[in-house]
Amino acid sequence: MLIASYNPAGMGDNLIVLTNNQTESFHVNHQGNVIQFITDNSELIGYNFINISETLDLSNVSGQVFLSKEQVSELNKLIEKSGFSEKLVVDEEPKFVVGYVETAEPHPDSDHLQVTTTVIDNDQRVQIVSGSPNMQQGIKVVVAKVGAMMPSGLIIWPGELRGVVSNGMISSGRELHLPNAPQVPGALILPDDFAPVGTPFDVNSAAAQSLFE
Repeated sequence: MLIASYNPAGMGDNLIVLTNNQTESFHVNHQGNVIQFITDNSELIGYNFINISETLDLSNVSGQVFLSKEQVSELNKLIEKSGFSEKLVVDEEPKFVVGYVETAEPHPDSDHLQVTTTVIDNDQRVQIVSGSPNMQQGIKVVVAKVGAMMPSGLIIWPGELRGVVSNGMISSGRELHLPNAPQVPGALILPDDFAPVGTPFDVNSAAAQSLFE
């Protein structure tokens, strides 16, 4: 998993790269222009690269950064130069995809949550707990997979809702910041012919932008 964010207006010329969810207790190691975050068990959480414009051209980016192999290679050179051994691994897997809700069952400890089995590829299913009032089996949806960064900046990590494992989020049009999306809770239900299950969902595509016209 590799999640990168660059927001010069909010955090200066710094690139934040996360590889794991932040724990309550962690250590910070600072060497030159590279800051490393690790858990108490020496598991890498991520890096903060200071003055990143000296290494990467991110002048046209604000928010999430989708790093190429070449860019990750340059970051790993900075990491090695700073004396750290934990390298970054390229993650080119799409994080927003067309999914299909195969089953939807009541949560055993909630009167409004449902536990879904959601297909996100031909041979891949995930369990996602959803609080969408329109959730039901047999619908196409947009799934924010583990490792996705929502337009709001929220990062989707593996988790639990009231004791039930949930890996991902079934998104609403509002959460995806789609034009004219209803500003109320509810999963975005895609037309059956929108795209095959597993297709990457590009929020900026013409098809996505026209869903609420």
